[in-house]
Amino acid sequence: MTAVTGRQPTAADPAVAGQAAEEDLRALFGQSIAVFAALAGPAHLVETANPAFFAAIGEERARTGLAIAELMPELAGQGFIALLDQVYRTGEPYTGRDVRVVLGSGPYAREAFFDFTYEPRRDAAGDVTGIRVLGVETTQVKHAQRLMAEHRALLEQIARQAPLTEVLDGMARCIENLAPQEILVSVLLADPDGRHLRHGAAPSLPDFYNEAIDGIATGEGVGSCGTAAHRREPVIVTDITTDPFWSDFRELAGRAGLAACWSTPILARDGGLLGTFAMYHRTPRVPQDTDLALARVFAGTAALAVERHHIEQAKLAAEARARAAHDELAKAVQAERELRAEAEQRAAAAAELAARMRAAAAAQAATPHPEHCQLGGAQGCTAPAEIKIADSWGDSAWGCPVHVEEAILNVRSIFIASESLGGLAAYLNR
Repeated sequence: MTAVTGRQPTAADPAVAGQAAEEDLRALFGQSIAVFAALAGPAHLVETANPAFFAAIGEERARTGLAIAELMPELAGQGFIALLDQVYRTGEPYTGRDVRVVLGSGPYAREAFFDFTYEPRRDAAGDVTGIRVLGVETTQVKHAQRLMAEHRALLEQIARQAPLTEVLDGMARCIENLAPQEILVSVLLADPDGRHLRHGAAPSLPDFYNEAIDGIATGEGVGSCGTAAHRREPVIVTDITTDPFWSDFRELAGRAGLAACWSTPILARDGGLLGTFAMYHRTPRVPQDTDLALARVFAGTAALAVERHHIEQAKLAAEARARAAHDELAKAVQAERELRAEAEQRAAAAAELAARMRAAAAAQAATPHPEHCQLGGAQGCTAPAEIKIADSWGDSAWGCPVHVEEAILNVRSIFIASESLGGLAAYLNR
């Protein structure tokens, strides 16, 4: 960095005035959070830059005297060097808003957004000698806007009662897209007894891994998620290869290419366990404050989705029970109606039979009394006719006790019509 000298420009010395102005800019932006760099010549040599500039591009690249294309080769394919050439050639400044840039390369690459201006630097004659880069990183604002938009979409899904699997899968993909570095998200759901965790969503984890951990127990030392569920508090494992919590799952994690796992319990409003929300990483990593904040936000969102799902499931179960009870009641009412109708039919038939029996008895009362039994059949019977019997069809006959008993056993609706035996009263008092 070039030191601020404190020299004051004079109207009689344009070159001195220009140099002093440059030094004033360096002083103004020296400790600013705004990005500032002064580039010189057509090769855009980094003449000076403030700490914010080097913090943005990476402290390991905090050097001056190099062409910007050499210091930041990743810019060449993104159009920024061409823009610098244009400003240097035309002398016209260029301003960009929320411009996306990928800084670094390979595993260290990160996505960033900037508002920036390229301003031409001029000498006393007005010729362009270089370019000033002034900018403000808007990455956090951009990510916050994306986060709020995605979060709002998830809340809308929950509000319209989208399937839980759809909500959780969308949430996992959203977080994976929002995170500045690669992460793989997993959501496990607690069994009703809270003793086991079941697969909820993990769109980027391999199937064999999801199947292996489906149904793991909750308990101390059972990986990151089982322990977080047991403790009801976040569990941060920065290196799976050495952490004792992962002793039973280390080989499985290695096959899946997982090196770190941060797990946050998903808790209901009453403190009950709903599940766990985990962020996996391909390399050992210590979480930043932003990572933990992201986990808390989406663990809360997952809790809302799971609780809404439980409420809806309980409502559906109650409605199903009510429908079943209603159907059973309807069946009982129908059965009662059928029994009542059958009883009424039987009562009517009994009344009709009784009337016919009474009519038959009255009709037979005047029939002459024969001397011998009429029930002996073709062979006849010479026994005295002692008992008169009749049926509901109006037929009657006199017979001896033996043949009357036989007739009673073999003919339906038969009754004794002899008044000489005393009728029902005699039978009741026998």
